[in-house]
Amino acid sequence: MHPLIRPATAADVPQILAFIRALADYEKLADEVTADEAQLRATLFPADGVPIAHCVLAFAGDAPAGFALYFFNYSTFLAKPGLYLEDLFVKPEFRGRGIGKALLLHLAQLANTRGCGRMEWSVLDWNAPAIAFYESIGARRMSEWQICRLTGPALARYA
Repeated sequence: MHPLIRPATAADVPQILAFIRALADYEKLADEVTADEAQLRATLFPADGVPIAHCVLAFAGDAPAGFALYFFNYSTFLAKPGLYLEDLFVKPEFRGRGIGKALLLHLAQLANTRGCGRMEWSVLDWNAPAIAFYESIGARRMSEWQICRLTGPALARYA
């Protein structure tokens, strides 16, 4: 059975937050999640109709099995948009059924349709199963690039 993948709606916000928390638990980062339903609703389904990011949900039958949250960025070198995959998560009981691959394929098709020059995401260096999977579909790790981040108090101080 192929998973059903559909765009998330405002009614899905509680499920999206549950997936975010489950992903954070898996990544051993649960203490970093400050997102709540109101914040997700405001950024994914804003009153002005211009979302900051987008989300698709995957279902195995009627059961929510996973999600992917993404946004569009821009490459000056390519002069094209890009798709950045912020989060991808499949519940442990649904892994090994092609759901993660189906979510990635869905986003790759979307990126291609939108004329994106690339699709990118980050993976934790200890997540060997994910790294092996990503490399098996042709993804290349960008080991020469390092992520830099200003967040919270550091961002406020610099601003």
